[in-house]
Amino acid sequence: MHYILKDENAVYYEVGFSCDNELLIVAGDERVFITDPRYTTEAKEAIKNAEVIEARDIHKAAREWMKRLGIKKLFYDPNDLRCSDLEQLQKSGATFRPKRNISWQKRIIKSEAEIAKIAQSAKLNAEAFEEYAMFLQKSAGKSERELHFEATAFLSSKGRYDLSFDPIFAINENAAKPHALPTDKALQPGDLVLFDAGIKYERYCSDRTRTAFFDETVSFDKEQRFANPKIQRAYDTVRKAQEAAIAAARSGMKACELDKVARDIIEKSEFAGTFVHSLGHGVGLDIHEMPFINSRNQQILEDGMVFTIEPGIYIPGEFGIRIEDMVVLRNGRAEVL
Repeated sequence: MHYILKDENAVYYEVGFSCDNELLIVAGDERVFITDPRYTTEAKEAIKNAEVIEARDIHKAAREWMKRLGIKKLFYDPNDLRCSDLEQLQKSGATFRPKRNISWQKRIIKSEAEIAKIAQSAKLNAEAFEEYAMFLQKSAGKSERELHFEATAFLSSKGRYDLSFDPIFAINENAAKPHALPTDKALQPGDLVLFDAGIKYERYCSDRTRTAFFDETVSFDKEQRFANPKIQRAYDTVRKAQEAAIAAARSGMKACELDKVARDIIEKSEFAGTFVHSLGHGVGLDIHEMPFINSRNQQILEDGMVFTIEPGIYIPGEFGIRIEDMVVLRNGRAEVL
């Protein structure tokens, strides 16, 4: 199959290097990496399995190489190339056919080397969570904005690691927004806090969420005791749903079947209708990639897939709870990373 890529993580997966101005043409065993003079030195040092071409106009160079390679038809991911890219490339006379998720499909089964990097990312992330919890113990009175800012220092180990995504730190009713933005709300003893964050290790992402009761001994352990009985019941329900899904995950089952395991527990509780997102998503070079663990996805889960399991309960104006871990399927079962 002949195809063209522009997305940085997709290109990195193929050749071990990427930048913000590139095109990669894959034609059978031939790979041509095209970039501008700012990146050619690094590209030539890093790339061993593709020809590196320097060009001021990468689209023009791509058209020339398609003709040189005799490419009459090639695939592209419509989520990757912009319309302006496609307009320029179609001047080659070749036929471009859309094929969604070209790279994600190739990357869905992780190698042992990839799993090791993701596991190391998860380990470093968990350690950062512990350090941040200790910091929070003395942070009463600080706002969500301040605590969101401080979180980046703990996650990145003061700049040593990139973050998988902008972390989420939410208090009480703000935690009822699954992707809450930080506010000026100040942290007080007795509050509920939700912390969702991840770091990258050698470009591979991690993702973790914990919900906790805030006091001078706050921790991100899964064992939590809340003063509010309703919050405690909701927390126990989410934890039960997450643990049941981890235990039930099997190679050979459909993604939608796994989603149903956790969703049924919440739907049969007093909190029916409050689990408003999918159970999980794949994690790798991208923080969100295949497989997507939701109620519609018929995809069969297989050994080597890495994904999150993160049920939640969200009650607008009151509180939100989410517990998230990453798992890998090995020997037909889920192992928590």
